[in-house]
Amino acid sequence: NKQTNKQTNKMKLAILTSLFATSAAFAPAATNTYQRSTSLKVAVDTSDIKNGLTIELDGEPYKVLNFSIMKQARGAAKTTIKFKNLKRGTTIENTYRSGEKFETAEVLRKPSQYSYNDEDGNYFFMDSESFEVVMVDSKIVEDQKKWIAEGMECDLIFFKGEVIEVRTPSPYVYEIVETEPNVKQDFKPAVLDCGATVNVPGFVEQGSKIKVDTEKGEYLERA
Repeated sequence: NKQTNKQTNKMKLAILTSLFATSAAFAPAATNTYQRSTSLKVAVDTSDIKNGLTIELDGEPYKVLNFSIMKQARGAAKTTIKFKNLKRGTTIENTYRSGEKFETAEVLRKPSQYSYNDEDGNYFFMDSESFEVVMVDSKIVEDQKKWIAEGMECDLIFFKGEVIEVRTPSPYVYEIVETEPNVKQDFKPAVLDCGATVNVPGFVEQGSKIKVDTEKGEYLERA
C-alpha cells in the first residue's frame, strides 16, 4: 500500500545517505568531482537573448523558450520573446525594442542524485555534496520527469532559496526495454528504462543501450 511504499522509500534513502556520507568521509578531497556553481545577476540586452537563458522579471525567474527578431524598413528591429515562469509554470510572450535591457536571474546550481518520488508526485533528491535531502514539487519536475532514471545525477536550480528547475544530463545513456524486432523502416518507437519513448533506427534491438539528447528528446547513437 501507499504507506508501506512511503516507509520503504524513506528507509532506502536513509541507507543511501549513510553510505554516501561514510564513503565521502574516507575519500580523498581531490576525488570530489561534484561542483556547485552560482550564476550572478548580469545586465544583458536583446542581442544577448538565447534559448534557455534565465532572466528576472518583476522579481521572478523566467526562462527563454524561443525568440524571433523582426526587422523593420524604418526604425529599430523588434524582438519577440516567449518566456516560461519557472515558479508558476505559466508562459508569456513580450515584444521588445532592439537594445532593451534585462537582468539575468541569480541562480545556484546544485548537483543532486535522484532518490525516489512519492504518491503525490513529489521528487526527492540528495545533494551530492552535503547529502541533504531536497523535495521538489511535481510541477517543477513536470518537463523533465520522463527522462529521470534511478540514481541519476541531475542539477537542481535554486532561485532565492527555492528549487525552480530540474536539469537532467544530456546526452544520457538509457537501455531499451521494449521495441519491435529488427524492421525495415527507417525508424521505430522504443520504450526506455526511464519510461520515455523515442524513435530509434530500425536495426536497434531491445536490450541495446543508446545515447539520447534529453533536451530535444532524440536518439543520438548506440552507446
